[in-house]
Amino acid sequence: MIVGIIGSGTMGSGIAQVAATAGCVVKVFDTRQEALDKSKQALEKILTRLTQKDRIDEIEKNRIQSNISYVSSLKDLHDANLTIEAIIEDLDIKKKVFSELESYVSATTIIASNTSSLSIASIASSLDKPERCIGIHFFNPAPLMKLVEVIPAVQTSTHTTEKVVQIIGDWKKVVAIAKDTPGFIVNRVARPFYGESLRIYEEGLADIATIDWSLKTLGGFRMGAFELMDFIGNDVNYTVTETVFKAFYCDPRYKPSFTQKRLSEAGYLGRKSGKGYYEYGDDIVQPQPNKDTALSEYIFNRVLVMLINEAADALFWNIASAEDIDNAMTKGVNYPKGLLAWADEKSINWCVTMLDDLYDEYHEDRYRCSPILRKMNKENKTFF
Repeated sequence: MIVGIIGSGTMGSGIAQVAATAGCVVKVFDTRQEALDKSKQALEKILTRLTQKDRIDEIEKNRIQSNISYVSSLKDLHDANLTIEAIIEDLDIKKKVFSELESYVSATTIIASNTSSLSIASIASSLDKPERCIGIHFFNPAPLMKLVEVIPAVQTSTHTTEKVVQIIGDWKKVVAIAKDTPGFIVNRVARPFYGESLRIYEEGLADIATIDWSLKTLGGFRMGAFELMDFIGNDVNYTVTETVFKAFYCDPRYKPSFTQKRLSEAGYLGRKSGKGYYEYGDDIVQPQPNKDTALSEYIFNRVLVMLINEAADALFWNIASAEDIDNAMTKGVNYPKGLLAWADEKSINWCVTMLDDLYDEYHEDRYRCSPILRKMNKENKTFF
């Protein structure tokens, strides 16, 4: 199989490595030669590290590298069976690239986008054969993260979806099929992890270190919300939140934070800029959390119930199956448990009561309980 990758940044390069490792002939396209050179050098560095750790041998390293070539013209992707675009999150640019690409590839070539939040239907509309278009959303770093969201548009044919699910499975990834709605599964369901943590901070209920400590210690999350936003980049994380907020017609559940907006505007982007919610450097002493038990439990429970509510609402609106939603969160963003399974563990009644208490306190639609939780509570049902 011949796979074309459009964009040689971190994500495009990672997807190329995955496909090449699975035995595909891969062509990585970029308009900038320096970007292609950087991608090739990065792959060499990654594979050398894997050989040093005895994860692969020299024969395997050479096999993977020999499967990848680097091209500077879209025309060079003419013989690709599958193309995956991983460029800037700009709808107009993507549509322009897709329209041009279609003029070079065969009538049976699958044309996919790795977009994390843009409408696949809108991207597909740029094609003469939109039924061949689909979303294939990898998570960073693509070679390590097991989850891939597959997003059929309303135009996507059943054959295209089935073929892509088979291909991604052959690449040894876990597939979660999602409806073409803003944020798909992960970027939608994960919003409260950041948003509610920011809300708690902005209300002055706890400082950043305490909120992060509570989520890691009580929740088992690998990183606190502020650590993770600094790792992702405040500019990137804020843009995704703003995109989802606007796409959902300004639903208050996805309302962006002025705190994050101001940090992004100031250039305090996190690790990549040396300063975000935390400062980074050799001599920096990080702030210590307040380890008050009652406060920590309140923080964790408040963030958790908002996450559960979002996951439940995704199921209510048939965005994905319960299994795919939980797989998406555990394998896409490394949550310690699936959120719907977590809801069963805490009890549906606990979820409804907690959400109703928050709504009674704030009287904001942000805290409205998903209808599916309320119905399940009345019928004494669980997700699994």
